[in-house]
Amino acid sequence: MLKTLITSETRIKLLMKFFLNPKTKGYLRQLSTEFGESTNGIRLELNKLEEAQVLTSNFEGRNKIFQANQEHPLFKDLRSIVFKSTGIDQVVSNIIQNLGKIHLAFIRGDYALGIDSGLIDLVVVGSKINMEELERVRLKTEKLINRKISTLVLDETEFNKLKDNFLDKPILVLLGAEPMIDNQE
Repeated sequence: MLKTLITSETRIKLLMKFFLNPKTKGYLRQLSTEFGESTNGIRLELNKLEEAQVLTSNFEGRNKIFQANQEHPLFKDLRSIVFKSTGIDQVVSNIIQNLGKIHLAFIRGDYALGIDSGLIDLVVVGSKINMEELERVRLKTEKLINRKISTLVLDETEFNKLKDNFLDKPILVLLGAEPMIDNQE
């Protein structure tokens, strides 16, 4: 979807990187390595997005660190477009909203890092989850968004035992209480 609206592949990757998970930060060389592209092309796009105030930057040592500008008037709209283009909006509306009593749902892995890899790694914490319905809706949603969805369902006790394993890397909270994961970032 984004490819028809935005012709720059690099700009699309940057929007994905910073708007899938707005806590994501990045600097030029790291982004160049991650995307497998030249620093010049990435620098041009970063400068354009910063000039438009869609990204903010600050220096940490010698590195100029970029991040999504959550105060920008179009932040929510841009994030919504990125969610729709990756299918995460469908994951939320189809899977999470119809499962049962959910306390927390989040994405970990590539999408939490802002990378559109094609595999959405979804963790659901709740009780009385209808596993048959989850599987049915997961398969339907995969076809709809043309991405694979891996699901892990835990009750609160299991989650509390494994919590530290999930929170050593960024996560993207879709539903639930941030206090359950208070040691993030």
